[in-house]
Amino acid sequence: MGAGRVPVDRLPEQQLGRRLVAIPLALIVVITLVDIHSPPDVHLGPLLVIAPALTASLAGPRLTALVGALAVAAQVLIAVFHGGLTTPNHLSQIAALTVLSALVVFVCHVRERRSRELKRARSVAETAQLVLLRPPRRRIGPLRVAWLYLAAEDETRIGGDLFALARSDRGTRLIIGDVRGKGLAAIGEASMVLGAFREGAHRYDTLPDLAAGLEVSVCRGLEDVADTEHDVGEHFITALLLDVPDHGTQVEMVNLGHPPPLLLHDGQVTVLHARRPVPPLGMCELPAPSHRADPFTFEDGDMLLLYTDGVIEARSPKGAFYPLAERAASAPRSGPEALIRHLHHDLLDHVGHDPGDDAALLALERYGAHHLHRPHTPARPLEGRRRPGSDAEPVPRGPS
Repeated sequence: MGAGRVPVDRLPEQQLGRRLVAIPLALIVVITLVDIHSPPDVHLGPLLVIAPALTASLAGPRLTALVGALAVAAQVLIAVFHGGLTTPNHLSQIAALTVLSALVVFVCHVRERRSRELKRARSVAETAQLVLLRPPRRRIGPLRVAWLYLAAEDETRIGGDLFALARSDRGTRLIIGDVRGKGLAAIGEASMVLGAFREGAHRYDTLPDLAAGLEVSVCRGLEDVADTEHDVGEHFITALLLDVPDHGTQVEMVNLGHPPPLLLHDGQVTVLHARRPVPPLGMCELPAPSHRADPFTFEDGDMLLLYTDGVIEARSPKGAFYPLAERAASAPRSGPEALIRHLHHDLLDHVGHDPGDDAALLALERYGAHHLHRPHTPARPLEGRRRPGSDAEPVPRGPS
């Protein structure tokens, strides 16, 4: 399963709008016939302006202009049957209807132009998301993968949350992280971290070396990409690194100030707190941390749930944080796609709207090394910093 927002196909909506244009056309006919057969002191012609105004909400400027012209023609026809075109009353009605119709067409044109600009912006944002995040495949080695990305700035479709997976000869390495800040201002830092990870995942032999390499890359390039003009505060990136072997059940984890992952095993959920937590990336003034990997067991049928703080800090209208561990424990165990879909809907129900911060979820299920040679299939879209403690929270199975 894949990324946050499903692009909206507007073609069916446009076709429906064109069909509904029959309503303003019918109004023109009805108003004209009723006015013609009404007494001379009854004037229904001014109601004809409803037709182009209604069309503007259903169709584009060309069809609106056509309906407006038909409304003016109907007003002229009414004038012919009620005293002629030379009466001041009819002339004023025709002039007023013409001006109002032209104004409606102009407003419709402006709206359509902005709609096209927004559509182009969405297309650029979707392309940027694909280039930056490179959506992972649904099956990578012995893993099934599903993910969700919700950007705080809805139309950008991308923000400061990040994740990536990289294959190696021995297994799969992955990162999930969260740039301080949100939306467009955080994209530069997210891009820097992802680039360093994709390069370092193939260069460094061990996960601690990879974490140290990321720290060096971030400290070297942070000033060049951080938006210090609009955000003068500290700039750092929380991150969680995992090394999942193709063969064997021992997974290694390095946590750099990121919310701890959840392990789902036999219907129970364990919070995998790091035994050796280190500061986030980008805390360059501090002494270089000593990175050590924390191992834990990840067997066939187990699922890992990685997330950013935009998920667990999402609040309900009453101010309650989203209880991710509890909701994951009660979610259906029919694979990572079903888990992500369930949590997505549950999160939106909890908040009542889209979260106000960038939010990302990444679910992994180990399904056995005997599936390693199956062809990979691309992910399909779904309908987008707390420091861990020292021990795992039992429910019941923690790092080993």
